[in-house]
Amino acid sequence: MNQLFRFCVSCLMSFGAFLLRSLGGWDAALGLLFLMMGLDVLCGMIVSFMRRSGLTPGGGFQSRTFFLGLSRKLLMILLVILATALDGLLGAQICRIAVIGFYCANEAFSIIENAALMGVPFPRGILRALERFRDAMDEKEGD
Repeated sequence: MNQLFRFCVSCLMSFGAFLLRSLGGWDAALGLLFLMMGLDVLCGMIVSFMRRSGLTPGGGFQSRTFFLGLSRKLLMILLVILATALDGLLGAQICRIAVIGFYCANEAFSIIENAALMGVPFPRGILRALERFRDAMDEKEGD
């Protein structure tokens, strides 16, 4: 039984090492991305338990919506792996950082949106800037 446990742990650690190598190694940018992802999931769950979510009919928790959110997070990680591979091909270090930066900003906007749904007050300047950014993104989608 002990040997089986060691074998399973060894396989798990090997997979973790392979995944970390595929992500370009652990650095501050990747740590920030995972932190932002975790905070976004936590804030989203709090909003849904407060029944203020705009993603579900009653505003409450729905496992399907939660699964879709986690699937999006997984796709973000896959895109970081793709950007890391592209950096290796090009011999540069720009694609990975650009992808991580984009998704960190995206997660930050989601956290702020969830906090606003919970009723956390924000300075008006930040809210106006976010509204302008959202309006600009909506106009780009319409084009």
